[in-house]
Amino acid sequence: MKGLLKFITCGSVDDGKSTLIGHMLYDAKLLFADQEQALQLDSRVGSTGGDIDYSLLLDGLMAEREQGITIDVAYRYFSTEKRSFIVADTPGHEEYTRNMAVGASYADLAVILVDASQGVLVQTRRHTRICAMMGIRHFVFAVNKMDLVDYDAKQFEQISRDIKRLVSEFDVGTIKIIPISATQGDNITQKSVRMSWYEGTTLLDHLENVDVEEEAGDFGFALPVQRVSRPDHTFRGFQGQIESGEVKVGDEVTILPSKETATVDRIISAGKEADSAGVGEAVSVCLDKEIDVSRGCVITKDSELRCEKMFTASILWMDQGQLHAGENYILRLGTQKLPATILRIKHRIDVNTGDEIPADAVRKNELAVCDISVADKLVFNKFEKIHALGSFILINRVTNMTSACGTILHSLRRGDNIFPHKMEINRELRENQKGQKAYTIWLTGLSGAGKSTIANELEKRFFAEGKHTMTLDGDNVRGGLCVNLGFKEADRIENIRRVAEVSKLMNEAGIIVIASFVSPYERDRQSARDIVGTDRFIEVYVSTSLEECEKRDVKGLYKKARAGEIPNFTGVTSVYEEPENPDIVIDTAQKEVNETVDDLFAELKDRM
Repeated sequence: MKGLLKFITCGSVDDGKSTLIGHMLYDAKLLFADQEQALQLDSRVGSTGGDIDYSLLLDGLMAEREQGITIDVAYRYFSTEKRSFIVADTPGHEEYTRNMAVGASYADLAVILVDASQGVLVQTRRHTRICAMMGIRHFVFAVNKMDLVDYDAKQFEQISRDIKRLVSEFDVGTIKIIPISATQGDNITQKSVRMSWYEGTTLLDHLENVDVEEEAGDFGFALPVQRVSRPDHTFRGFQGQIESGEVKVGDEVTILPSKETATVDRIISAGKEADSAGVGEAVSVCLDKEIDVSRGCVITKDSELRCEKMFTASILWMDQGQLHAGENYILRLGTQKLPATILRIKHRIDVNTGDEIPADAVRKNELAVCDISVADKLVFNKFEKIHALGSFILINRVTNMTSACGTILHSLRRGDNIFPHKMEINRELRENQKGQKAYTIWLTGLSGAGKSTIANELEKRFFAEGKHTMTLDGDNVRGGLCVNLGFKEADRIENIRRVAEVSKLMNEAGIIVIASFVSPYERDRQSARDIVGTDRFIEVYVSTSLEECEKRDVKGLYKKARAGEIPNFTGVTSVYEEPENPDIVIDTAQKEVNETVDDLFAELKDRM
């Protein structure tokens, strides 16, 4: 029996993915008696006029059955005499592209359905590109619904030419194009008598015999540490799955990113002592000496792993909001988890042509190439060499939703040439000299809430006590440091990033920074907190209502915004996201300025 085949079915909406797999299982007699009986009963109230609706075997959600579409990924496990299979039936609707990408991440082969009456569609191209990005090199294009085009050979040949042009862009291992009818069962498990012009194999026969085993590259040994096992003082084992190469007892290994070396003292695999272990094995490795190894580290030998802070990657953007340069996320790669920043969007990729299109933003379900920076050294390799150490996800810092998945193309050379110099005069010495602790006090709120007034009065209080301070005000900064930025979302993100970096530098100098900025987005304020440092950042929400701010309208900005003269004005034509967990909340509508600042100053002194 050949090895396990993990494959995915994908394609455009209503191309017949679920019907295909259901019919295959039915014809191959891979259903239990109760499953077959339930299918026949469910089909009586379905949309097939009483005929068997094979899609019901996989579309189990009520919403899927009502709408006749696949929403979530449905996994099926089955075996024939020749092979065992795991199939992930994925949705074709563009809204659920992220679900399709999840299925593709586990597959060795993709069965992409194409409607014979419509040909290759945009979603067909998108799914093909996503599969290729996820490292799938074996493709089957099932040209379905041949019964709707009277089993026309010329129609099939035209679609085949379009498919071959599409896949010519990718590094493909095997490709098979099969004409089928998922409802009638043509060329699924048995050759079709209605398509005698087709001389190839059936779909099931091809799946049973295709060789998807890739020749292992010589990339050295790599074990991402998932857990440190220490049941007692006599044992310390570093556990994880070997992603590349082989290790033996007595081998000298290197721990990344620290680059410390040690010798393998013991290997425990499947609960037993072993002399060696290879790719795919889950093991515990014990070293001959005590060194600092924790989750996220990689134990390696003779590998090509990189240990850097910047790289270029292909990504599939899956979030409702747009992606802009300068935004911060949590990056998860293997067992590593680090804050990451989008340095630059190099281009997005046209799903139809594959052309590289300049872009300053990436929208949901678009593919793009970006430069990314992480907060600390990341251990990785090119995706094409070691999948597990070359693929990652980006997590929204506020919602904890997965915003993107991606694969690493290469490291950035400029990252190799940056060597931060450790100064002997550090922040602690500068703070001692000034007799104070350096913090960034970040005032956020609507325009007209009173942030600048409060910042000015607050600095007076600190100055009177002999403190060293600097106030960064939104309008003042935009006249110099951020003079080249507008008020679109991408510009606002970059504006806050620059201010946060300047605040961090001033804190390093031992100076207390008072930053007064609308900073309307929660994620940007969180990014500023991360840049400055959580222990040095105090967020003050000036919660004055929109009605009160508009009533004041000291600068006349609200009047202009209501008249349509100022686009992207926060509170009117652009959203302000109220802080979820601010450190301090004040409202200037309830008290006089001096009284408000007195209360704020007292609370800050307690915190600082």
